Amino acid sequence: MTAEPSQGITAKLAAFIALTDDAWIPAEAYEHAKVAFLDWVAVTLGGKDDPLVTKLMDFADMEGGHEQATLLGHGRRKTLSQAALINGSASHALDYDDTLVSFLGHPSVTVFPSLLALSEWLDMSGREMLTAYLIGVQAGGTIGACASLDHYMAGWHATSTLGHMASAAACARLLGLDEARTRHALGIAGTQASGLKRVFGTMCKPFHAGRASQSGLMAALLARDGFTSAEDILEGPQGFFQVLQGKVNDLVLGMLGLGWDVVNLSQKYHASCHATHSPLEAALSVVQEASIPLDEIREIRVFSSQMALDAAGKTEPATGLEGKFSIPYCVANALLRGETGTRAFTDEKVADPAVRALMARVRVSLHPDMKALESRVEVQTQDGKVLSGFSDILQQIPPLEVKQDRVLKKFMDLCIPVTGGRRAEELAGEIRGMDTLRNVRDLAERLG
Repeated sequence: MTAEPSQGITAKLAAFIALTDDAWIPAEAYEHAKVAFLDWVAVTLGGKDDPLVTKLMDFADMEGGHEQATLLGHGRRKTLSQAALINGSASHALDYDDTLVSFLGHPSVTVFPSLLALSEWLDMSGREMLTAYLIGVQAGGTIGACASLDHYMAGWHATSTLGHMASAAACARLLGLDEARTRHALGIAGTQASGLKRVFGTMCKPFHAGRASQSGLMAALLARDGFTSAEDILEGPQGFFQVLQGKVNDLVLGMLGLGWDVVNLSQKYHASCHATHSPLEAALSVVQEASIPLDEIREIRVFSSQMALDAAGKTEPATGLEGKFSIPYCVANALLRGETGTRAFTDEKVADPAVRALMARVRVSLHPDMKALESRVEVQTQDGKVLSGFSDILQQIPPLEVKQDRVLKKFMDLCIPVTGGRRAEELAGEIRGMDTLRNVRDLAERLG
Protein backbone atom coordinates (compact mmCIF):
# COMPACT_ATOMS: atom_id res chain seq x y z
CA MET A 1 0.00 0.00 0.00
CA THR A 2 1.33 3.48 -0.87
CA ALA A 3 -0.07 6.91 -0.10
CA GLU A 4 -0.75 9.81 -2.47
CA PRO A 5 2.43 11.46 -3.84
CA SER A 6 1.30 14.91 -2.62
CA GLN A 7 1.45 13.82 1.01
CA GLY A 8 4.40 14.47 3.31
CA ILE A 9 6.19 11.61 5.01
CA THR A 10 4.28 11.99 8.29
CA ALA A 11 0.97 11.77 6.44
CA LYS A 12 2.17 8.83 4.34
CA LEU A 13 3.20 6.94 7.44
CA ALA A 14 -0.08 7.74 9.14
CA ALA A 15 -1.99 6.37 6.14
CA PHE A 16 0.16 3.23 6.15
CA ILE A 17 -0.40 2.72 9.89
CA ALA A 18 -4.13 3.34 9.83
CA LEU A 19 -5.14 1.78 6.51
CA THR A 20 -2.94 -1.28 5.97
CA ASP A 21 -5.14 -4.37 5.87
CA ASP A 22 -3.67 -7.30 7.77
CA ALA A 23 -4.64 -9.51 4.84
CA TRP A 24 -1.92 -7.73 2.85
CA ILE A 25 0.77 -8.86 5.30
CA PRO A 26 2.35 -12.19 4.27
CA ALA A 27 2.17 -15.18 6.61
CA GLU A 28 5.96 -15.31 6.77
CA ALA A 29 6.03 -11.86 8.39
CA TYR A 30 3.81 -13.14 11.20
CA GLU A 31 6.14 -16.10 11.71
CA HIS A 32 9.08 -13.71 12.07
CA ALA A 33 7.03 -11.58 14.48
CA LYS A 34 6.37 -14.62 16.68
CA VAL A 35 10.10 -15.37 16.77
CA ALA A 36 10.69 -11.75 17.75
CA PHE A 37 8.13 -11.96 20.57
CA LEU A 38 9.62 -15.24 21.84
CA ASP A 39 13.02 -13.56 21.89
CA TRP A 40 11.62 -10.45 23.61
CA VAL A 41 9.92 -12.47 26.35
CA ALA A 42 13.16 -14.37 26.93
CA VAL A 43 15.33 -11.29 27.37
CA THR A 44 12.66 -9.59 29.50
CA LEU A 45 12.45 -12.51 31.92
CA GLY A 46 16.24 -12.74 31.86
CA GLY A 47 16.56 -9.07 32.82
CA LYS A 48 13.69 -8.89 35.29
CA ASP A 49 15.89 -8.77 38.41
CA ASP A 50 18.44 -6.27 37.11
CA PRO A 51 19.05 -3.51 39.68
CA LEU A 52 17.66 -0.84 37.35
CA VAL A 53 14.37 -2.79 37.13
CA THR A 54 14.15 -2.95 40.91
CA LYS A 55 14.63 0.81 41.11
CA LEU A 56 11.93 1.43 38.51
CA MET A 57 9.55 -0.89 40.36
CA ASP A 58 10.25 0.97 43.60
CA PHE A 59 9.50 4.23 41.79
CA ALA A 60 6.23 2.79 40.45
CA ASP A 61 5.28 1.64 43.96
CA MET A 62 5.87 5.15 45.20
CA GLU A 63 3.59 6.53 42.45
CA GLY A 64 0.84 3.99 42.99
CA GLY A 65 -1.96 3.65 40.44
CA HIS A 66 -4.39 1.17 38.93
CA GLU A 67 -3.35 -2.44 38.30
CA GLN A 68 -3.80 -2.63 34.54
CA ALA A 69 -0.94 -4.61 33.03
CA THR A 70 1.44 -7.41 34.02
CA LEU A 71 5.11 -7.04 34.93
CA LEU A 72 6.78 -10.07 33.36
CA GLY A 73 8.20 -12.52 35.87
CA HIS A 74 7.01 -10.64 38.95
CA GLY A 75 3.42 -11.77 39.36
CA ARG A 76 2.38 -8.15 39.76
CA ARG A 77 0.39 -5.60 37.78
CA LYS A 78 0.97 -1.86 37.47
CA THR A 79 -0.49 0.91 35.33
CA LEU A 80 -0.20 0.69 31.55
CA SER A 81 2.46 3.37 31.54
CA GLN A 82 4.48 1.81 34.35
CA ALA A 83 4.31 -1.66 32.80
CA ALA A 84 5.58 -0.39 29.45
CA LEU A 85 8.45 1.43 31.16
CA ILE A 86 9.47 -1.43 33.45
CA ASN A 87 9.08 -4.29 30.96
CA GLY A 88 10.78 -2.25 28.25
CA SER A 89 13.74 -1.43 30.48
CA ALA A 90 13.99 -5.04 31.68
CA SER A 91 14.05 -6.31 28.09
CA HIS A 92 17.06 -4.13 27.23
CA ALA A 93 18.87 -4.59 30.55
CA LEU A 94 20.96 -7.52 29.31
CA ASP A 95 21.63 -5.90 25.92
CA TYR A 96 20.68 -9.28 24.51
CA ASP A 97 17.76 -8.16 22.31
CA ASP A 98 17.32 -7.92 18.55
CA THR A 99 18.70 -5.36 16.11
CA LEU A 100 17.39 -4.02 12.80
CA VAL A 101 19.67 -2.17 10.39
CA SER A 102 17.00 0.21 9.10
CA PHE A 103 15.97 0.99 12.69
CA LEU A 104 19.56 1.88 13.59
CA GLY A 105 19.11 -0.11 16.77
CA HIS A 106 16.78 -2.35 18.75
CA PRO A 107 13.10 -2.24 17.75
CA SER A 108 11.35 -4.97 19.74
CA VAL A 109 12.24 -3.57 23.17
CA THR A 110 10.44 -0.34 22.27
CA VAL A 111 7.34 -1.83 20.62
CA PHE A 112 6.38 -5.04 22.42
CA PRO A 113 6.24 -3.58 25.97
CA SER A 114 3.61 -0.97 25.09
CA LEU A 115 1.68 -3.37 22.85
CA LEU A 116 1.56 -6.13 25.44
CA ALA A 117 0.31 -3.75 28.12
CA LEU A 118 -2.31 -2.26 25.81
CA SER A 119 -3.38 -5.65 24.42
CA GLU A 120 -3.82 -7.03 27.92
CA TRP A 121 -5.83 -4.01 29.02
CA LEU A 122 -8.06 -3.92 25.92
CA ASP A 123 -8.44 -7.70 25.64
CA MET A 124 -6.93 -7.86 22.14
CA SER A 125 -6.16 -11.00 20.14
CA GLY A 126 -2.68 -12.27 19.37
CA ARG A 127 -3.03 -11.49 15.67
CA GLU A 128 -4.10 -7.91 16.38
CA MET A 129 -1.04 -7.42 18.57
CA LEU A 130 1.33 -8.98 16.03
CA THR A 131 -0.16 -6.88 13.22
CA ALA A 132 0.41 -3.71 15.26
CA TYR A 133 3.98 -4.85 15.97
CA LEU A 134 4.75 -5.41 12.29
CA ILE A 135 3.34 -2.02 11.35
CA GLY A 136 5.11 -0.24 14.21
CA VAL A 137 8.48 -1.75 13.37
CA GLN A 138 8.00 -0.93 9.69
CA ALA A 139 7.16 2.67 10.53
CA GLY A 140 10.21 2.95 12.78
CA GLY A 141 12.46 1.36 10.17
CA THR A 142 11.17 3.74 7.51
CA ILE A 143 11.94 6.75 9.68
CA GLY A 144 15.35 5.27 10.48
CA ALA A 145 16.19 4.70 6.82
CA CYS A 146 15.40 8.36 6.18
CA ALA A 147 17.31 9.55 9.24
CA SER A 148 20.31 7.43 8.12
CA LEU A 149 23.51 6.84 10.04
CA ASP A 150 23.94 10.62 10.30
CA HIS A 151 21.31 10.51 13.05
CA TYR A 152 23.10 7.81 15.02
CA MET A 153 26.59 9.25 14.48
CA ALA A 154 25.43 12.64 15.77
CA GLY A 155 25.10 11.02 19.19
CA TRP A 156 21.45 10.06 19.27
CA HIS A 157 20.54 6.63 20.60
CA ALA A 158 18.22 5.62 17.77
CA THR A 159 16.61 2.84 19.81
CA SER A 160 15.21 5.65 21.93
CA THR A 161 14.48 8.33 19.35
CA LEU A 162 13.02 6.03 16.70
CA GLY A 163 11.52 3.84 19.41
CA HIS A 164 9.25 6.67 20.53
CA MET A 165 7.82 6.85 17.03
CA ALA A 166 7.61 3.08 16.49
CA SER A 167 5.79 2.55 19.78
CA ALA A 168 3.35 5.33 18.97
CA ALA A 169 2.72 3.90 15.50
CA ALA A 170 2.10 0.40 16.85
CA CYS A 171 -0.20 1.62 19.62
CA ALA A 172 -2.09 3.90 17.25
CA ARG A 173 -2.73 0.89 15.04
CA LEU A 174 -3.87 -1.27 17.94
CA LEU A 175 -6.23 1.47 19.09
CA GLY A 176 -7.66 1.82 15.57
CA LEU A 177 -6.86 5.53 15.28
CA ASP A 178 -7.75 7.25 12.01
CA GLU A 179 -5.14 9.00 9.89
CA ALA A 180 -5.55 12.41 11.54
CA ARG A 181 -5.19 11.08 15.07
CA THR A 182 -2.29 8.88 13.99
CA ARG A 183 -0.47 11.95 12.67
CA HIS A 184 -0.99 13.56 16.06
CA ALA A 185 0.25 10.43 17.84
CA LEU A 186 3.44 10.56 15.77
CA GLY A 187 3.75 14.27 16.59
CA ILE A 188 3.29 13.74 20.32
CA ALA A 189 5.89 10.95 20.28
CA GLY A 190 8.26 12.90 18.04
CA THR A 191 8.42 15.92 20.28
CA GLN A 192 9.41 13.67 23.18
CA ALA A 193 12.03 11.72 21.22
CA SER A 194 15.44 11.84 22.86
CA GLY A 195 18.20 9.60 24.19
CA LEU A 196 21.97 10.16 24.08
CA LYS A 197 24.68 7.58 23.43
CA ARG A 198 26.78 9.26 26.11
CA VAL A 199 24.99 7.12 28.70
CA PHE A 200 25.94 3.74 27.19
CA GLY A 201 27.25 1.42 29.88
CA THR A 202 24.90 2.86 32.52
CA MET A 203 21.34 2.14 33.60
CA CYS A 204 20.11 4.86 31.26
CA LYS A 205 20.64 2.82 28.08
CA PRO A 206 17.98 0.21 28.95
CA PHE A 207 15.90 2.99 30.47
CA HIS A 208 15.82 4.54 26.98
CA ALA A 209 13.97 1.50 25.61
CA GLY A 210 11.36 1.52 28.37
CA ARG A 211 10.91 5.25 28.15
CA ALA A 212 10.41 5.10 24.37
CA SER A 213 7.78 2.40 24.75
CA GLN A 214 6.04 4.30 27.54
CA SER A 215 6.06 7.61 25.65
CA GLY A 216 4.72 6.04 22.46
CA LEU A 217 1.88 4.45 24.41
CA MET A 218 1.04 7.77 26.04
CA ALA A 219 1.17 9.52 22.66
CA ALA A 220 -1.35 7.15 21.09
CA LEU A 221 -3.73 7.30 24.05
CA LEU A 222 -3.59 11.09 24.15
CA ALA A 223 -4.17 11.30 20.40
CA ARG A 224 -7.19 9.03 20.76
CA ASP A 225 -8.61 11.59 23.18
CA GLY A 226 -8.10 14.46 20.70
CA PHE A 227 -4.73 15.73 22.00
CA THR A 228 -3.10 17.60 19.11
CA SER A 229 0.40 18.03 17.77
CA ALA A 230 2.17 19.06 14.59
CA GLU A 231 0.98 17.04 11.60
CA ASP A 232 4.38 17.12 9.88
CA ILE A 233 6.61 16.23 12.82
CA LEU A 234 9.16 14.47 10.62
CA GLU A 235 9.63 16.73 7.61
CA GLY A 236 8.35 20.08 8.89
CA PRO A 237 10.54 23.12 9.69
CA GLN A 238 12.36 22.50 12.99
CA GLY A 239 10.92 18.98 12.97
CA PHE A 240 12.55 15.62 13.63
CA PHE A 241 14.74 15.42 10.50
CA GLN A 242 15.90 19.03 10.59
CA VAL A 243 16.85 18.92 14.25
CA LEU A 244 17.94 15.30 14.78
CA GLN A 245 19.39 14.61 11.29
CA GLY A 246 17.74 13.00 8.27
CA LYS A 247 15.79 13.80 5.14
CA VAL A 248 12.85 12.42 3.21
CA ASN A 249 13.80 9.46 1.02
CA ASP A 250 11.18 8.92 -1.69
CA LEU A 251 12.61 5.50 -2.59
CA VAL A 252 12.17 4.28 0.99
CA LEU A 253 8.67 5.73 1.16
CA GLY A 254 7.72 4.06 -2.09
CA MET A 255 8.48 0.69 -0.52
CA LEU A 256 5.93 1.11 2.29
CA GLY A 257 3.76 -1.99 2.34
CA LEU A 258 5.77 -3.79 -0.35
CA GLY A 259 8.20 -5.48 2.02
CA TRP A 260 8.51 -6.14 5.73
CA ASP A 261 11.67 -5.30 7.64
CA VAL A 262 10.90 -7.90 10.30
CA VAL A 263 12.51 -10.54 8.09
CA ASN A 264 15.80 -8.66 8.50
CA LEU A 265 15.71 -8.69 12.30
CA SER A 266 18.99 -9.91 13.71
CA GLN A 267 18.58 -11.69 17.04
CA LYS A 268 21.55 -11.81 19.37
CA TYR A 269 23.29 -14.96 20.48
CA HIS A 270 25.89 -13.14 22.60
CA ALA A 271 24.67 -11.06 25.56
CA SER A 272 26.52 -7.87 24.66
CA CYS A 273 26.29 -4.79 22.46
CA HIS A 274 25.80 -5.84 18.85
CA ALA A 275 28.92 -3.87 17.91
CA THR A 276 30.99 -6.48 19.76
CA HIS A 277 29.61 -9.42 17.79
CA SER A 278 31.51 -9.09 14.50
CA PRO A 279 34.93 -8.78 16.20
CA LEU A 280 34.05 -11.69 18.49
CA GLU A 281 32.88 -13.91 15.63
CA ALA A 282 35.84 -13.05 13.43
CA ALA A 283 38.36 -13.73 16.21
CA LEU A 284 36.72 -17.03 17.11
CA SER A 285 36.70 -18.20 13.50
CA VAL A 286 40.40 -17.44 13.01
CA VAL A 287 41.57 -19.03 16.26
CA GLN A 288 39.33 -22.09 16.03
CA GLU A 289 39.89 -22.82 12.33
CA ALA A 290 43.66 -22.60 12.72
CA SER A 291 43.59 -24.33 16.15
CA ILE A 292 45.80 -21.62 17.67
CA PRO A 293 46.55 -22.15 21.38
CA LEU A 294 45.88 -18.94 23.30
CA ASP A 295 49.40 -18.82 24.74
CA GLU A 296 50.77 -18.71 21.17
CA ILE A 297 48.88 -15.49 20.36
CA ARG A 298 51.12 -12.44 20.43
CA GLU A 299 48.48 -9.89 19.44
CA ILE A 300 44.92 -9.63 18.15
CA ARG A 301 44.26 -6.58 16.02
CA VAL A 302 40.61 -5.61 15.59
CA PHE A 303 39.63 -3.12 12.88
CA SER A 304 36.17 -1.63 13.24
CA SER A 305 34.06 1.32 12.12
CA GLN A 306 33.60 4.57 14.00
CA MET A 307 30.02 3.54 14.66
CA ALA A 308 31.15 0.34 16.37
CA LEU A 309 33.85 2.09 18.37
CA ASP A 310 31.40 4.73 19.55
CA ALA A 311 29.07 2.03 20.83
CA ALA A 312 31.52 -0.57 22.16
CA GLY A 313 34.90 1.11 22.43
CA LYS A 314 35.43 0.76 26.19
CA THR A 315 38.98 -0.49 26.68
CA GLU A 316 39.04 -0.75 30.48
CA PRO A 317 35.63 -2.01 31.60
CA ALA A 318 35.26 -2.12 35.38
CA THR A 319 31.87 -3.80 35.66
CA GLY A 320 29.88 -6.53 33.97
CA LEU A 321 27.66 -3.88 32.40
CA GLU A 322 30.63 -2.01 30.97
CA GLY A 323 31.99 -5.32 29.68
CA LYS A 324 29.01 -5.53 27.33
CA PHE A 325 30.33 -2.41 25.59
CA SER A 326 33.98 -3.46 25.40
CA ILE A 327 35.28 -5.12 22.22
CA PRO A 328 38.53 -6.16 23.95
CA TYR A 329 36.68 -7.88 26.80
CA CYS A 330 34.15 -9.59 24.53
CA VAL A 331 36.87 -10.92 22.23
CA ALA A 332 39.10 -12.08 25.09
CA ASN A 333 36.19 -13.62 27.01
CA ALA A 334 34.93 -15.55 23.96
CA LEU A 335 38.37 -16.96 23.22
CA LEU A 336 39.16 -17.81 26.83
CA ARG A 337 35.85 -19.17 28.05
CA GLY A 338 33.59 -19.78 25.05
CA GLU A 339 30.66 -18.55 27.16
CA THR A 340 29.11 -15.37 25.76
CA GLY A 341 25.69 -15.46 27.39
CA THR A 342 24.55 -13.56 30.45
CA ARG A 343 26.88 -15.46 32.78
CA ALA A 344 29.89 -13.91 31.02
CA PHE A 345 29.01 -10.39 32.11
CA THR A 346 29.55 -10.17 35.84
CA ASP A 347 31.90 -7.86 37.70
CA GLU A 348 33.96 -10.89 38.73
CA LYS A 349 34.32 -12.21 35.18
CA VAL A 350 35.39 -8.80 33.88
CA ALA A 351 38.00 -8.43 36.66
CA ASP A 352 39.42 -11.95 36.22
CA PRO A 353 43.23 -11.65 35.81
CA ALA A 354 43.24 -14.32 33.08
CA VAL A 355 40.83 -12.40 30.88
CA ARG A 356 42.64 -9.14 31.65
CA ALA A 357 45.92 -10.66 30.47
CA LEU A 358 44.36 -11.70 27.16
CA MET A 359 42.61 -8.32 26.81
CA ALA A 360 46.03 -6.67 26.99
CA ARG A 361 46.88 -8.41 23.71
CA VAL A 362 43.75 -7.11 21.93
CA ARG A 363 44.30 -3.89 19.97
CA VAL A 364 41.23 -2.11 18.60
CA SER A 365 41.48 0.61 15.99
CA LEU A 366 39.41 2.51 13.47
CA HIS A 367 39.58 1.38 9.85
CA PRO A 368 38.07 3.61 7.14
CA ASP A 369 36.92 0.64 5.06
CA MET A 370 34.81 -0.85 7.85
CA LYS A 371 31.13 0.11 7.70
CA ALA A 372 28.40 -0.16 10.33
CA LEU A 373 29.17 -3.30 12.39
CA GLU A 374 31.70 -4.87 10.02
CA SER A 375 34.99 -5.95 11.54
CA ARG A 376 38.27 -7.41 10.33
CA VAL A 377 40.52 -9.24 12.79
CA GLU A 378 44.20 -10.13 12.45
CA VAL A 379 45.71 -12.69 14.82
CA GLN A 380 49.50 -12.61 15.06
CA THR A 381 51.19 -15.67 16.56
CA GLN A 382 54.41 -15.73 18.56
CA ASP A 383 56.33 -16.94 15.48
CA GLY A 384 55.18 -13.92 13.45
CA LYS A 385 52.46 -15.59 11.38
CA VAL A 386 49.37 -13.40 10.76
CA LEU A 387 45.94 -14.88 10.06
CA SER A 388 42.92 -12.73 9.31
CA GLY A 389 39.14 -13.03 9.36
CA PHE A 390 36.14 -10.85 8.62
CA SER A 391 32.58 -10.71 9.95
CA ASP A 392 29.52 -8.57 9.41
CA ILE A 393 27.00 -9.87 11.89
CA LEU A 394 24.11 -7.85 10.46
CA GLN A 395 24.51 -9.53 7.07
CA GLN A 396 24.72 -13.02 8.54
CA ILE A 397 21.03 -13.40 9.36
CA PRO A 398 19.97 -17.05 9.33
CA PRO A 399 16.82 -18.25 7.55
CA LEU A 400 13.54 -18.40 9.48
CA GLU A 401 13.78 -22.10 10.37
CA VAL A 402 17.24 -21.62 11.87
CA LYS A 403 16.11 -18.53 13.74
CA GLN A 404 13.17 -20.41 15.22
CA ASP A 405 15.45 -23.13 16.53
CA ARG A 406 18.16 -20.82 17.89
CA VAL A 407 15.73 -18.42 19.54
CA LEU A 408 13.86 -21.30 21.16
CA LYS A 409 17.11 -22.54 22.69
CA LYS A 410 17.87 -19.02 23.90
CA PHE A 411 14.34 -18.76 25.32
CA MET A 412 14.73 -21.98 27.29
CA ASP A 413 18.17 -20.95 28.55
CA LEU A 414 16.87 -17.63 29.89
CA CYS A 415 13.43 -18.74 31.04
CA ILE A 416 13.98 -22.07 32.77
CA PRO A 417 15.76 -20.44 35.75
CA VAL A 418 12.73 -18.17 36.15
CA THR A 419 9.77 -20.40 35.29
CA GLY A 420 11.03 -23.96 35.42
CA GLY A 421 11.32 -26.27 32.42
CA ARG A 422 7.72 -27.40 32.04
CA ARG A 423 6.24 -23.91 32.23
CA ALA A 424 8.88 -22.57 29.84
CA GLU A 425 7.88 -25.21 27.28
CA GLU A 426 4.20 -24.34 27.71
CA LEU A 427 4.86 -20.63 27.27
CA ALA A 428 6.97 -21.24 24.17
CA GLY A 429 4.14 -23.32 22.70
CA GLU A 430 1.60 -20.57 23.34
CA ILE A 431 3.83 -17.96 21.74
CA ARG A 432 4.42 -20.14 18.67
CA GLY A 433 0.63 -20.17 18.21
CA MET A 434 0.15 -16.55 19.15
CA ASP A 435 -1.38 -15.53 15.83
CA THR A 436 -4.36 -17.76 16.69
CA LEU A 437 -4.59 -16.64 20.33
CA ARG A 438 -8.00 -15.11 21.02
CA ASN A 439 -7.00 -13.33 24.19
CA VAL A 440 -3.57 -11.81 24.94
CA ARG A 441 -4.65 -11.09 28.52
CA ASP A 442 -4.46 -14.76 29.50
CA LEU A 443 -0.95 -15.10 28.08
CA ALA A 444 0.20 -11.88 29.77
CA GLU A 445 -1.01 -13.15 33.13
CA ARG A 446 0.84 -16.42 32.64
CA LEU A 447 4.00 -14.46 31.82
CA GLY A 448 3.71 -12.81 35.21
